[in-house]
Amino acid sequence: MFKNKKIMLAAALPILLLGGYTMTKPKPVIKQKIKGSIYVMPQAFLLNLSDGRYVKLTVALELAPGQSDGAVAGAAASSAEGSAGTLPEEPLVREIVTNTVTNQNGEELVAPQSRRTIRRQILAAIEKQTDVKVQEVLFPDLTVQ
Repeated sequence: MFKNKKIMLAAALPILLLGGYTMTKPKPVIKQKIKGSIYVMPQAFLLNLSDGRYVKLTVALELAPGQSDGAVAGAAASSAEGSAGTLPEEPLVREIVTNTVTNQNGEELVAPQSRRTIRRQILAAIEKQTDVKVQEVLFPDLTVQ
């Protein structure tokens, strides 16, 4: 009987030790790349450029953590043409984007470095003229014609 207990203990000891290790092993920390939320403006922009060309672009805002897009639980935003989004300051943000982009030409919007500069200008104007806490302005879709 004593021999059976030794065999059982010898078999159970490694399982207990390994099980205890996996339970106490620290969990990997997952870093979020986007801390806030992304708000995509529901209506695309179709704008004249300074060189006579046109641009169609979609604008998204990376909102700061804690910044709400104004959506309420019961009101689902429809994606119909002409419908406003859930961001209360969206009309002012749309005006800022329109005024900033229409001063550009097609070549500036196609070049990545110039596009970054334009996005920074829009971000600075949003910070200056609205209460929206935006960390980044994004152009998910952009077509110059």
